[in-house]
Amino acid sequence: MEKRLLKNMEWWIVVWSIALCIIGLIALFSATTEAGHSEFKKQIIWVAVSICIMIVVMMIDYNVIVKISPILYGIFIVALIAVLFTEPINGAKSWFEIGEFKFQPAEFAKVFVITFLVFVINKIQEKGKEEINKPLKLLLVLGLLALPLALIVLQPDYGTAAAYIVATAIMLLASGIDKKYIIWTVVLIVILVPIIYIYILPSHAKTRIEVYLNPESDPRGSGYNILQSKLAIGAGELTGMGILNGNQTQLGYLYPKTTDFIFSVIGEEMGFVVSSGVILLNVLIITKAIYIAKTAKDDAGSYIASGIAGIFLFHMLENIGMTMGLLPITGVPLLFVSYGGSSMITSFICIGILLSISARRQKAIFVK
Repeated sequence: MEKRLLKNMEWWIVVWSIALCIIGLIALFSATTEAGHSEFKKQIIWVAVSICIMIVVMMIDYNVIVKISPILYGIFIVALIAVLFTEPINGAKSWFEIGEFKFQPAEFAKVFVITFLVFVINKIQEKGKEEINKPLKLLLVLGLLALPLALIVLQPDYGTAAAYIVATAIMLLASGIDKKYIIWTVVLIVILVPIIYIYILPSHAKTRIEVYLNPESDPRGSGYNILQSKLAIGAGELTGMGILNGNQTQLGYLYPKTTDFIFSVIGEEMGFVVSSGVILLNVLIITKAIYIAKTAKDDAGSYIASGIAGIFLFHMLENIGMTMGLLPITGVPLLFVSYGGSSMITSFICIGILLSISARRQKAIFVK
């Protein structure tokens, strides 16, 4: 790779990502004491593998990824269909199991659905940016999103599905979508949300919403996880109870403490200071992704970076929000921090693509 490309890369985004990984590993070490640190050891491997994959991805021109995205989109559509025929894990058919390794296609598909939608949007806008506002062409983009979205909902995995929606919405905003569509979307949401809640949502999804609104109504049942999480975060106060010393963490009251509620472990044992640091690092990564989108050399780079910023934003808000009882529990991981190989690899692929976009811009055309 040329020195000029390496010099242009936004290396701070790598530093912030690795800092989150380190905090996550410390929390995992504490949370897996009873299990012999098995997940902690695996996570170290996932972090190392993910960084290697990031290095490979950052050396690839992102436009090459966009060009081959129709093939990758098709491969992951097949994978999302195939996973529906696997045995459910924790009530969801989301993983392929190969020995001890679990592969979650919906996580990886996020990247390639985004790049494929960028491919389609670019084709639509070849005759002008306003082409995206033609109803049939906009419906084409939404239809191509709807296919993987429907397959993920069937698993069911509503949290990951929501991440796709947020990423696509931000990409469409970046592409210059007309404000009238935004207004109509808001109107439709207001109309459809109560209908979906009453007639479409399964009972377990309704329970999660009801528990979110009033967790004290079922403190030993559906509200248990939220209450224990809030207790853990509150008990940490400013500097935390210390690694290996958190009551909720070490006594097994938090579940699952290595994935969904890893932020609760950090809050209890490392306190407000480190918890705030986790939020700040996420905000810095998201801000830098938006900056890369703003300064990209072409529309493809801008749209991809916008979509990645949407993924990071959603995961941060949803995971941290649900651990504090501010949002319903959806099982969305905290990127770079929660245990999981699929999530870690996908996150660093996103970082690699952001580095690729930032490397290939020209400082003379930076947008002010």
